[in-house]
Amino acid sequence: MAETVTPFGTTPSFLASLYPLLRAWLPRQRWFAGKGRPVTGFTPVAVTELLPPDGRLGLYHLLLRVHQPSTPGADSHPGDCYQLLIGVREALPPRLAPALIGHVDQGPLAGRTVYEALYDPRPAEVLLEALRTQARVGGLRFERDPRQEIRAGLVARLMTAEQSNSSVVYGDTFILKLLRRVVPGVNPDLELPLALAREGCSRVPAPTAWAHAETGEEPYVLAVLQPFVHGAADGWELALRELAKGEDFAAEARALGRATAEVHTALARALPAVTLGRAPLRALADGMTERLAAAVQAVPALRPYEGGLQQAYRALDDLAAEGHTWTAQRIHGDLHLGQCLRSASGQWSLIDFEGEPARPLAERRLPQPPVRDVAGMLRSFDYAAHSASPPAPDWARVCRAAFCSGYAQVAGRDPRTDPVLLRAYETDKAVYEVVYEARHRPDWLPVPLSAIRRLAAPDQEARP
Repeated sequence: MAETVTPFGTTPSFLASLYPLLRAWLPRQRWFAGKGRPVTGFTPVAVTELLPPDGRLGLYHLLLRVHQPSTPGADSHPGDCYQLLIGVREALPPRLAPALIGHVDQGPLAGRTVYEALYDPRPAEVLLEALRTQARVGGLRFERDPRQEIRAGLVARLMTAEQSNSSVVYGDTFILKLLRRVVPGVNPDLELPLALAREGCSRVPAPTAWAHAETGEEPYVLAVLQPFVHGAADGWELALRELAKGEDFAAEARALGRATAEVHTALARALPAVTLGRAPLRALADGMTERLAAAVQAVPALRPYEGGLQQAYRALDDLAAEGHTWTAQRIHGDLHLGQCLRSASGQWSLIDFEGEPARPLAERRLPQPPVRDVAGMLRSFDYAAHSASPPAPDWARVCRAAFCSGYAQVAGRDPRTDPVLLRAYETDKAVYEVVYEARHRPDWLPVPLSAIRRLAAPDQEARP
């Protein structure tokens, strides 16, 4: 379906004046997925004026499709769509210097400065007020759970340690996750927490409010507001601190295993499960094999281990041929220590149910074996241990075993009793990590390569 522009006071010259600035600014953002490829053009999906720029401050909401050359061997697609909040001022105060996008020299905003609006408390507070009042602005729809109160006047602050999205904290009450790369359709980052809230699962903060855009096709989920876990420690940072002090982390790993199993159990009640038989399991193994082949081409350091890694996938294919089946259900999809929070009282919570953003939305919403989440956590303990100096492989082994034991206490089944499937998923994850580190953080490449050597060893199982 054709994309449309909702002008709300804007003109084509308004957009044209922003394009040169955005072409330079977008690739520098941490959440921009197309790094390394030039931006060749833009297509507006929707443009909404939230505050008219006739006073000190203007605010625009943009959904912008960014066009770039395709990578070799990749399928052609129309370009990623990004959500932008553009602030407009006569001049930026010094506190907003890091937010600068540029100075407009033509069009209706000529002579003004545009910037990333989330750095500015006032525009961020406009979003909260829209959620509180369930506003409708053009194609933007703001909705909320009427059972939860949203107080007016909460002060906003942007969280600067960002990855693929952006987050704003309001007071110490709420956190708003603003999705950056958006696609039309049901987003699991809203779908799954809502389903878990209906099940009464306390391990995931229940959504308070959310926003989406109607553009003539399926709505785009734009943002989710959830309670802020005050005083919570990020699982990754907590693990690194304990590791640096030489402290045992097994009790926390075991508790985190129990929390993960509680979430999986609630998701199994809330949403349909399926049985994976020969055909889907063979397709799963084939997909892993194809990703390995592409990774070997991209990172030659993988080549000596290719044969051993393929064995992990062949073993899965062999079980499928023998008639083995597994149950698949909705899962987190991208679970690691950084997606876990421990409250001041010691309660573990799981967050960020978006799944791996690089994968298609339809794929992220497919039922999958829960052991995939387990494999992600096992890799995360390994990462933490190998980021220490010197590396601490024994620490990782203890944590991995404790996590599986805690999981079994709730789920009634130890993930280690599925060694073939666990090894296949952990191998697939390690291969992905190698490609990611080679492209983005070459200094970290030895971390996943150490796992590759272990997983490629003859008759190796993914035993913690």
